[in-house]
Amino acid sequence: MPLRLYNSLTRRVEEFVPLDPQRVTMYVCGPTVYNYVHIGNARPPVVFGLLARLLRRLYPKLVYARNITDVDDKINAAAREAGVPIETITSGYARAFSDDMARLGADPADLTPHATAHIAPIIAMCERLIANGHAYAAQGHVLFDVTSFPAYGALSGRSVEDMIAGARVEVAPYKKNPADFVLWKPSTPDLPGWDSPWGRGRPGWHIECSAMAAAHLGESIDIHAGGNDLMFPHHENEIAQSTCAHGGKIFARYWLHNGMLTFDGRKMSKSLGNVRVLHDLLDRYPGEVLRFLLLKAHYRQPLDWSDAALAQARATLDGWYTVLRDLADIEVAPGERESPAAIDAALCDDLNTPEAFAVVAGLAAAARAARTREEQRRAKAELLGAADMLGILQHDPEAWFKQDLASDTIDAAEIQRRVEARVAAKQARDFATADRIRDELLAVGVVIEDTAQGPRWKVVKTGG
Repeated sequence: MPLRLYNSLTRRVEEFVPLDPQRVTMYVCGPTVYNYVHIGNARPPVVFGLLARLLRRLYPKLVYARNITDVDDKINAAAREAGVPIETITSGYARAFSDDMARLGADPADLTPHATAHIAPIIAMCERLIANGHAYAAQGHVLFDVTSFPAYGALSGRSVEDMIAGARVEVAPYKKNPADFVLWKPSTPDLPGWDSPWGRGRPGWHIECSAMAAAHLGESIDIHAGGNDLMFPHHENEIAQSTCAHGGKIFARYWLHNGMLTFDGRKMSKSLGNVRVLHDLLDRYPGEVLRFLLLKAHYRQPLDWSDAALAQARATLDGWYTVLRDLADIEVAPGERESPAAIDAALCDDLNTPEAFAVVAGLAAAARAARTREEQRRAKAELLGAADMLGILQHDPEAWFKQDLASDTIDAAEIQRRVEARVAAKQARDFATADRIRDELLAVGVVIEDTAQGPRWKVVKTGG
């Protein structure tokens, strides 16, 4: 079925037609590695990682690049404060980002280019822009001349004057125009820098992505994606410098942007003290709970993050895992776990994850209602196939319900011993002892469920 995506550049949903169906290309803006990322930074890798998964089902080959910005003033400040080399900061947090993405189930990129490994192509792009009249050198800087690109502002839909008024534009005497942006800037001896025709310096933020995308994906790519906070100035500037450096070629044919996260209806910000760090959240909640919540709303819409939303996400997944737990004795071969057509249809409709999760809910209900073993097998296979596509229900159900067990309170073997003691007490009609054991386990977050197959238990704490 055709894939339809909302193109931020044209402001409409379009059928996706790649330049080369044998090699689809996608570039997603990655993190600046000076600290752990916040939960909002995780939405693009999760959302567009799901898109990568879908593209791999639809086309023979996808080349998916997600960059690492490892030269930046925030990195310099973090290294200076910690009293360590720049590389200590960037390597540590790049590794943490990769690990955290794996815990979220975000599909890994095929390529993870680092800015510092692409200084030569960055300098070459600056030289090309100067040579063709789109950039100029001044006082050790190289700046892009926005007046040389009449289409500047097409992505964000704003005039240059409006963009200057609405952005923190550095007014400097070496600029021809206040909106001109830096491609290269000088470095003092205490800052990282590289030799260039304009003296020792380092790249500006925007030029990095243009150079890395061209180096690995080509001068024209199919999809460029990221958060909608990057639309201006970052993506606007990428379009300008890439188009002008490559003789007017279209840089990216489809631009995709995800909405921002709020916390209890308010913008996340350090000043409000409501920033939620992903690394910390992953120590408190299963990665699938965070993934589910990041995908629950349509990617283009804002997403409100709250403890209540996390609890609801956990409850929903618990319900679906309960279905799988009840069908534990129903065998499903790996080849039977195919994504149902309804899931593919939802995702091909501009990544309509709310509809996809509604399909999963229906499949779970059908599996719960199935009576014959053959009906149960088919229903379980469809549920697992849908879940595989969405990156959920990837754990053994028994392990899922016991993963939150706190090691400093009680272990699984001890819980099982007490559950068996409760069974013995009930058989002896010692209901007071049976109730006491049940209440003691409940006090440490363990719920006993009496089923036709015998008692089973699960942990109900959510990490809050």
